[in-house]
Amino acid sequence: MIYTITFNPALDYVIQNRNIKIGEINRAEEEHILAGGKGINVSIILKTLGIDTTALGFIAGFVGEEIERKVKKYGIKTDFINIENETSRINVKITTPSEETAIDGKGPFIDLHYIKLLYKKIQMIEDGDMLVLSGSIPKGISKNIYQDICKKVEQKNVKVIVDATGELLSNTLKYQPFLIKPNQYELGEIFNVKISDQEEAIKYAKKLQIKGAKNVLVSMGSMGAVLLDENGYSYKMKSLDGEKRMNTVGAGDSMIAGFIAGYELFNNYEKALQMGIAAATATAQSMYLATKEEIYKFLT
Repeated sequence: MIYTITFNPALDYVIQNRNIKIGEINRAEEEHILAGGKGINVSIILKTLGIDTTALGFIAGFVGEEIERKVKKYGIKTDFINIENETSRINVKITTPSEETAIDGKGPFIDLHYIKLLYKKIQMIEDGDMLVLSGSIPKGISKNIYQDICKKVEQKNVKVIVDATGELLSNTLKYQPFLIKPNQYELGEIFNVKISDQEEAIKYAKKLQIKGAKNVLVSMGSMGAVLLDENGYSYKMKSLDGEKRMNTVGAGDSMIAGFIAGYELFNNYEKALQMGIAAATATAQSMYLATKEEIYKFLT
């Protein structure tokens, strides 16, 4: 089973208008209400590609109930922890043909009691499972949460995948995560450099591998992506974008999900990278997360 954890899921209220006039009443031309959160996005794309997954995390109030309902509509198993006397967040995203504006809610405060409940669920993860840790953390959760989770599954044969920034990512490296996925800017921030091409990305990916990561996948937007695998091979792939991007939200999550699906289906890192790129590209050219048909259109 592949488990994802979303610490601060949301309902994304997406409004599309040709133009927005600040300080005036604007009426939505098109609107969507979607379940959001990096782990949830990964679970949705995995299920879209035929891979079973269980979504873990924290939900609260009527917003949390709606998040879970929408996730279950995909056929995804959920095992969320319900936070009492709080409400999950609602994010407002306003898009025009030329720009996107977002207002993200804060989400509930999560105290130690609920963290302990999460740890109990994590202890049930078995040998051979995968665990995806992605995204930022809400108030009440220690910055050590990712490394603490890695430590709890350290003695099991669990493949941990980390998509995070700063200390959240770097603190997990000593536990040898199966895969980490910084983008080129996050990779540059770790080493205080600017990553300008794929060769430089590979150079600094090797440094993260030395620190403990088994596989390093670096997403590079219009430059594509690079992968340094645990066998010492490196792969470079160009972007498949043939049109203007419509959506930047969820593209990185789609890359992770596509990579996992490719690895599960083919047990081959190069094919996993190809599916990751295809999934990210398809989502970038969709208004929401890509469908299976859209993803396979970009597979070569």
